[in-house]
Amino acid sequence: MNIEIANRLVNLRKSNNLSQEALAEKLGISRQAVSKWERAEASPDTDNLILLARLYGVSLDELLRTEDEIPMPEAYDYEESENWGSGDGSANDSSTYDKESDEYVHIGFRGIHVKDKEDEVHIGWDGIHVSEKHGDEVHIDKKGVYVNGEKKDPEWFSHHAHFPISLIVIIVYIVIGCAWNAWHPGWLLLFLIPIWHSLVEAIEKKNASKFAYPVLVVLVYLYLGFFQLLWHPGWVVFLTIPLYYSLCDYFKSLARRRAAKRMGDQNEE
Repeated sequence: MNIEIANRLVNLRKSNNLSQEALAEKLGISRQAVSKWERAEASPDTDNLILLARLYGVSLDELLRTEDEIPMPEAYDYEESENWGSGDGSANDSSTYDKESDEYVHIGFRGIHVKDKEDEVHIGWDGIHVSEKHGDEVHIDKKGVYVNGEKKDPEWFSHHAHFPISLIVIIVYIVIGCAWNAWHPGWLLLFLIPIWHSLVEAIEKKNASKFAYPVLVVLVYLYLGFFQLLWHPGWVVFLTIPLYYSLCDYFKSLARRRAAKRMGDQNEE
């Protein structure tokens, strides 16, 4: 880390009457990590930088301001890119691009792609992909959650899944509403908020019945109705609700019987 930024972190901490231990407790990290930041031996990751900026009431630009010259990245030829956009020249695509700063936002059939000097984010049909300036990468798709090429288990996912999904969904809803005037049926995206939070709770508590499956069923039914005009027989999806909870109860009781059997075997030994 730049020594100038390290000194700024020290001054901000002291001006807020915080010790290294108190700051570490607020951030949920060790005091040694804070000490390394302030000695310019290590750098806070993106999440901690955001938390520090909020805690001290400053912007990220102010927190990371430095007199050192920032090298400009190589020019990015957006027009020749084959990875982003609809690929069909659709007029529904929306893009803003600044060649001088190599910053752009592209909204197309394949999803939303945002890039600046430090980070790159793509949200599309194949999942969510994030690449940070320092080389860290996170990929969430149908294969699972991968951080820097390493697959993470469900416990890691549930611990890191509390990002502001409500804000993201609302922003996406506003974007598609303004870009394509799809306020209806774009509001269906709002169903993703309770679905996501209940999914996280179900993973954390290892209890599938905590998942808001009826909300998912309503979303599927409305999708079939609005987009496929299958109001009838689309109602059949509601019959899966009792089936889902019956399966949850069955597997829960099966797990209890197996646990009781293991305890009995241990007691006999």
